[in-house]
Amino acid sequence: EYDFDYLHIILWKKAEEVIRQGKYKELNGIKVISLETAINEGILYFTPEPKSPHGADIAPRGDYIAVAGKLEPVATVYSADKIWEAIEKKDYEGRDVYGVPILRFDTVKVAQVELGLGPLHTEFDDKGYAYTSLFIDNKIAKWTLGPPYFEGDEAWKVVDKVDIHYNIGHLAAPESNSPSPKGKYVVALNKWSIDRFPILGPLKPQNFQVIDISGEKMKVLIDYPIGIGEPHYAKIIDINKIKALEVYPVGTDPITFNKHPHAINKGEERIERTTIDGKPATIVYATLIRSTITPDIIRVKQGDIVRIYATNVETTPDATHGFSICEYNINASLEPGETATIEFVADKPGVYAFYCSEFCSPLHLEMAGWLIVEPT
Repeated sequence: EYDFDYLHIILWKKAEEVIRQGKYKELNGIKVISLETAINEGILYFTPEPKSPHGADIAPRGDYIAVAGKLEPVATVYSADKIWEAIEKKDYEGRDVYGVPILRFDTVKVAQVELGLGPLHTEFDDKGYAYTSLFIDNKIAKWTLGPPYFEGDEAWKVVDKVDIHYNIGHLAAPESNSPSPKGKYVVALNKWSIDRFPILGPLKPQNFQVIDISGEKMKVLIDYPIGIGEPHYAKIIDINKIKALEVYPVGTDPITFNKHPHAINKGEERIERTTIDGKPATIVYATLIRSTITPDIIRVKQGDIVRIYATNVETTPDATHGFSICEYNINASLEPGETATIEFVADKPGVYAFYCSEFCSPLHLEMAGWLIVEPT
C-alpha cells in the first residue's frame, strides 16, 4: 500500500519527563506511555525509510543514522542534526493514520549509498568507516561516512568488499555503537555453514568469520563454527570493562542478585514437615561442599511436595556443584556461593540416589545421598 516504511524517532529524554509527570498507564507493572500522549507531548515522530528495514545503526558520534533493508540495494543515511531541526520547524510532510507527525524525507536524509544486494546491518570503526552486511551478495561492504569523517568526493563511498561464505545476517565490531569504537576487527555472524566443515550430521552449525579491518583491504582471518541458534545483535566490548564476580557471596540468588531468603550456612541444614497450599510438603535446607551433600538422607511421603533450598557454600573459584535425581528429571548446577530452589512432587515410591553432577574433586563420586519416598 505504501512505498516506504517508517523510521521511528523517539525523544527519550522527553519520555522520561512525561513519566515523571505521571502521564502514563501501568500495564503488568510496566509504565506505558500511550500513543496519544506520545503524539501530544512531542515524543514520537516518523520519517520515511526504504521498505523492509533491518538495521537502524547510529554512528559513533551520534551524528548519523544508517538504515538498510534487504529489498533496497542502498544504505539510507539520516542526519541527527537535520532531524532535530525538522522537529523544531515542524517540517512535516503529513501525519500517519494515527496522527504521528512524519518528517519530510528529503529534509532529514543526507545520503543514499549503493552497497549491493540485501543490505542489513551496519557497524562502525574509529576511522569514519561503516561496514554493512549484504545478505544476498554474501559480502560485507566497507564505506565512508560524511563530514567530519570524510569530505567531498571521499564521503559516502564504497571502498572495499569482502566475500562472506554464506548468508551473513548481523555483524559485530568492537564497541561499534559507542563514542570510542576499537576498529580492528569485524565478526560476520553467518546463519549457516554449508560446505564449510566436515559433515557430522544433518544440523549445520552457525559460523562466525573474523575479519581484519585494520588495513586498506579487509581480510578473513578465521572461520569459527558456533553450536547455538542464529546470532542476533551480538556486541563486542573491551574485556577490561567487565568487573565480574568470580565467586558469589554465599547464599546469593543469581536471578535477583540478592541474598536468597532461604540460604543457610554450614551447620544449619535441616528437614521440615509442613504444608504448601494445604498439601503435605517436605522442606529441605541443604548445603553442598566438596565432597558432601548435607543432609545425605531425605525421607518423604509419597505425594509430598518436596522443596529443596540448596546452597553451595564453597568460597573458592571453580567449585561448581550439581544436584541431580535422574528418576525425577532433576539436574541443578550451583556455582560457588549460589542458592537454588528445587521443587518436585514425590509421586513415585522407592529409594533414589541424588548426587553431584558436576565433577568437583577426586572424591566427586562420594558426593551423593538417598531420597527415600515412603508409600502411602
